[in-house]
Amino acid sequence: MANIKSQIKRNRQNEKARQRNKTVRSEIKTRSKAAIDAARTGDTDAAAEALKIAQARIDVAATRGVLHAKTAARRKSQLTKQVNTLLGW
Repeated sequence: MANIKSQIKRNRQNEKARQRNKTVRSEIKTRSKAAIDAARTGDTDAAAEALKIAQARIDVAATRGVLHAKTAARRKSQLTKQVNTLLGW
């Protein structure tokens, strides 16, 4: 445990940020799974809508600094490719 006052404060700040980031990352995973599941069922409209929402959540995470910009781009690309493959496009 830290004895320095500034480090104690920094630890508190880091914990709050970790909790915020955790919820954002969890939502990205949930939305991505929803897009993949919709594509697996073959429903193109639902899959397209779920993909759009997942990509928007990834963009928000990149904007807030939860994800690096290139990581966000890679995840969006991979998710789109996976959904398109499942839909047979």
